[in-house]
Amino acid sequence: MTSPSPADAARQRMPLPLLQGQKALVTGASSGIGRATAVELGQAGADVVVNYVAGREAAEDVVREIESFGVRAYAHEADVSREDQVVAMFARMVEEFGTVDVLVANAGLQRDAAAAEMTLDQWNKVLDVNLTGQFLCAREAVREFDRRGVVPEVSRAAGKIICMSSVHQIIPWSGHLNYAASKGGVLMLMQTLAQECAPRGIRVNAVAPGAIRTPINTSAWDTPEAEAELLKLIPYRRVGDPPDIATAVTLLASDLMDYVVGTTLYVDGGMTLFPGFATGG
Repeated sequence: MTSPSPADAARQRMPLPLLQGQKALVTGASSGIGRATAVELGQAGADVVVNYVAGREAAEDVVREIESFGVRAYAHEADVSREDQVVAMFARMVEEFGTVDVLVANAGLQRDAAAAEMTLDQWNKVLDVNLTGQFLCAREAVREFDRRGVVPEVSRAAGKIICMSSVHQIIPWSGHLNYAASKGGVLMLMQTLAQECAPRGIRVNAVAPGAIRTPINTSAWDTPEAEAELLKLIPYRRVGDPPDIATAVTLLASDLMDYVVGTTLYVDGGMTLFPGFATGG
């Protein structure tokens, strides 16, 4: 019998359901970190909207897994960089579930190139999805939180927004100028939104993953040689898994973290400790 992963063990210790009766929207939820997060929010008692931009079958698989916990879920196709589609997605959620309690702004992508070779289309696509998409979703969530206000029997907060960022909001990343810039923008978007909205009972925070085993970065860990090189950047000496991030998001969305506002939780095995300096530089 194999031992449970650290993330699985942590979930077994968590007092569930932490989010009983709450309504959550996870963008980019058909795979990777988004999928794991949507599933764990459902396991924690939330009804969940599974947003996706492509791959309806995969999104419906996530819905079925969430429904197995006895909560409601449905898949919604929308490009988060399109204002009309975001507005329609939130309108449908309010119609179907009555409100929104938790937004996990997770949708993101990469279009990598050296700066001198990067096209304007590559730059715009990454900023449109990774940064503008988070703004559009956060704006609609805030509008709903303000409309409804605090419902004490559901949560101490009027609403919770968790922005999915990256260690590259503070670590430069050569060859990924657009991605790093977008995540740097997420940091200021999150902190400014938190500052503005906290007086109204809205909590805004971020989770910044390090190296996580997802389809977006398979080449960085899918061979022993690649993984060995990657582990040089991780003091904890393991690559993260999507449930590591999902657990962090679930806790941040819960009232257990009610006094946490405007904070980035780095879930990175210590990558932001700049391990190259461990021997004195």
